[in-house]
Amino acid sequence: MRIRIVGAGAMGRGIAQWAAAGGHTVELCDVRTEAVTAAVDFVRSMLERAVDKGRMSAGDRDAALERLVPLDDPWGPGPEVGLVIEAVREDLDTKAEVFGKLEQALPESAVFATNTSSLSVTRIAASLRDPGRLAGLHFFNPVPLMRIVEVVPGAATRPGIPAALTELVESCGHRAVTVADTPGFLVNHAGRGLVTEALALLEESVADPAGIDRIARDVLGLRMGPFELMDLTGLDVTAAVIDSIWQGFRHEDRLRPSYLTPNRVTAGLHGRKTGQGWFAYGPEAPAPAPEAPVTGDADRPVFVAGGEGAGDTAALRSALSAAGATVESGAEPSGRALVLVPVWGTTVAASVASLGLPAARTFGVDPLAPAGRRRVLAVTPAADPAAARDARAVLARAADGEDPWAVSVVRDTAGSVAQRLLASVVSVAASIAERSLATPADIDLAVTTGLGYPAGPLAWGDRVGAARMLELQRALHATTGDPRHRPTRWLTERAQLRLPLTDPGNAPADCA
Repeated sequence: MRIRIVGAGAMGRGIAQWAAAGGHTVELCDVRTEAVTAAVDFVRSMLERAVDKGRMSAGDRDAALERLVPLDDPWGPGPEVGLVIEAVREDLDTKAEVFGKLEQALPESAVFATNTSSLSVTRIAASLRDPGRLAGLHFFNPVPLMRIVEVVPGAATRPGIPAALTELVESCGHRAVTVADTPGFLVNHAGRGLVTEALALLEESVADPAGIDRIARDVLGLRMGPFELMDLTGLDVTAAVIDSIWQGFRHEDRLRPSYLTPNRVTAGLHGRKTGQGWFAYGPEAPAPAPEAPVTGDADRPVFVAGGEGAGDTAALRSALSAAGATVESGAEPSGRALVLVPVWGTTVAASVASLGLPAARTFGVDPLAPAGRRRVLAVTPAADPAAARDARAVLARAADGEDPWAVSVVRDTAGSVAQRLLASVVSVAASIAERSLATPADIDLAVTTGLGYPAGPLAWGDRVGAARMLELQRALHATTGDPRHRPTRWLTERAQLRLPLTDPGNAPADCA
């Protein structure tokens, strides 16, 4: 196919490299001739690097470069052009102007695709004489490495175009997911679950950014914590996306922004690109503060009180016993024993009140199965600091031959940190599935490929279990009263029907 790419910036040149390497003839153009020259030089350097690293042969490099055709005039005739991919700046009027000129220059058979990441595909298409020829084709940066593309049909897009674009994308080695034309499309929408909940935890002073990131990495298995991720992306960009998606979904509570971001954006605390965000960067930046050392008495006896689940209580008691801790039996703790309560969607304070436990030496433990070697200890305002240090030391104990556990200390909150982050990630993905904005399979594929999560959010929920996830979200909602935690219909139905969260189910039309 002959593909014309309009816009030779970072996205345009990445798409050009991907398409030329995939066997297509690529016309690369821009209103600035120097941008095209720079883009061609960049693509050449990237292909040469691929040869040097053994990922491409010299012959394939030369063939790809021969297929890359720089154009002086973006609006010139192109009788053989089958597809146009627009990659100009994110402005509705600019994109409408580009497609208006292309509509006059190119044959009616040419399909138009916009690489917009935030604008409505339907609104862009509405400016055309034939809006049915346009769809969204949203790539991620850097295009050759981010092997996922969102195919976004607008309200008027002709039915055959999404399938044709999907075939094109997958023939060039990337994966394609079909997404409804809604704010944030799929990946940006699904990604709000992690960062918005992390910001909510920071608002409540549950832990600092470094502490939340440690738990996200070590307990949930994420490659980057949410605050590291915001610093990498740029808080100015992240905050704008959060606000746009929240407003686009008519102030949906699940997507609610934080009051923390506007002042930080105004102050220029954007992250890596400004040298200061949630963390400091650059050669003169101070080293990150290390975690406080474990200093308590690891031999102090402990009593494991009944949390919300008997299985959680038994598992914690067994793990501590295996590590050589003195775990008391019986109905009541001794006068010196630390009391540990596995909490699932509830607070330590609620357990103290309901079970009549000694407030000064009762602490919460997150039973969420860890991906690494970190446990999370929750402390209430009534906790004795010396007892908390001892509880941390007990939890750090390891079985013979194993490394000690890292132990994070956080403020008591419903569900603790990891549970709330996971519940939000699963909940946002379930709401996307519930609205039929994408299939469960595409949701999980897009998130694992585009965001690098260890599992797709729906498959992740299935690992925990739909019934247990529903129990968590109901407890969070009941404990906090915050509608952001209310369970989705998708989760509730599947838990009740014993279906996986990844099961698309049968639509009424299938049964008619």
